[in-house]
Amino acid sequence: MSNKLDLKEDDVVFCTVKKIEGTTVFLEIEGSDKPGAMVLSEVAAGRIRNLRLYVSPNRKIVCKVLRVMPGHVEMSLRRVTAKEKKEVLEGYKKENSLRSVLKVVKEDAEGIISKIKEDYNLVDFLAEVKENSGLLEKFMGKENAKKVFQIISEKQDKNKIVEKKIILTCDSEQGVKDIREILDFSDAEIHYLGSSKFSMSVSAKDFKEANARIEEILEEIEKRAKKKKAVFEVKKEK
Repeated sequence: MSNKLDLKEDDVVFCTVKKIEGTTVFLEIEGSDKPGAMVLSEVAAGRIRNLRLYVSPNRKIVCKVLRVMPGHVEMSLRRVTAKEKKEVLEGYKKENSLRSVLKVVKEDAEGIISKIKEDYNLVDFLAEVKENSGLLEKFMGKENAKKVFQIISEKQDKNKIVEKKIILTCDSEQGVKDIREILDFSDAEIHYLGSSKFSMSVSAKDFKEANARIEEILEEIEKRAKKKKAVFEVKKEK
């Protein structure tokens, strides 16, 4: 990638775990040519009973920059807030989506995304494109800009989201670990709201499909919660 990130302290970035050696986790930082390194005390607060719940080779994680050193970047996983993680993951998903669209119209996806990032935050750019389709023409020909806008619009129209709020508590010694395992679903976005409350959302082509999937997930959460003797409740919609 030609446009490398100019990393600074407190930046929150997407990373890939490369390897774990001794007490250090080595990371590849998305958009940067500098390697990242994270000590185990920055993976999670307190004693870590099962490191693989947090980091393992090739796993994608969101980390915060602690210090930028001459040869590497010191990173932290435990200091990333739920809001920061959500923003970074949203940006990553939107970048991959735009990349796939650009490839459909046979444009230089990496080059265009790199140029956009020089002037815009990618999430903000795509939001602006909704109101001003001509903005795309700055980065590609008029015909392809029109095609890209059409594909993006169709994708937005197709994605329907169903959301539920749940309460989940676990009083076991490894409560945080148990809750992580209970809520481990790759196709649902789950965010902690505080006071044992969580929001959960699933997107699909139509509401029926999204609703069916979220009901399946809720059933599975109930089963997992019973096995771990956790208290689970779906909040009723007002």
